[in-house]
Amino acid sequence: MSWHRRSALFALGALVAGCGFSPAYGPSGGASRLAGNLRVEAPKRREGFLIAQRLENRLGRDDAGRYVLNVTPQTRQLGLATSVEGTTNRFQITGTARYRLRDTETDRILREGEVTNFTGYSATGSTVATLAAERDAEARLMVILADQIVDRLILSAGGLPG
Repeated sequence: MSWHRRSALFALGALVAGCGFSPAYGPSGGASRLAGNLRVEAPKRREGFLIAQRLENRLGRDDAGRYVLNVTPQTRQLGLATSVEGTTNRFQITGTARYRLRDTETDRILREGEVTNFTGYSATGSTVATLAAERDAEARLMVILADQIVDRLILSAGGLPG
């Protein structure tokens, strides 16, 4: 690495450190306030189970934790590609998840919002293959929505009570 590149990297590091930047997953970062201190509540259906599972994988689970995250996922399916015979060959699933982070000690709503995304699947195979593709697309969508929620919560977690 040339001297100019090293000095530029050093200057960039000093600039970032000087502006008060702290890593989200560092010891004093926002993620440490949520990790292992959260209970996820979601509807008792497949979508709710899948999104809660991903949220717990990313943030941990503690039924006696300080925070409760209520999540309500909803999906809508739309046919995209139709053959000349009139059968739909491609579907898009659009998903929305509303979330609300509540402090159990004060019973205050600390964060709330909504995330939206989509995924698709092909319906050109057998009935079994199409059903499997649909279930897989729904599972992928719940992972995408959960990851968006985690990103939003961690980015805003600096102001949460410890």
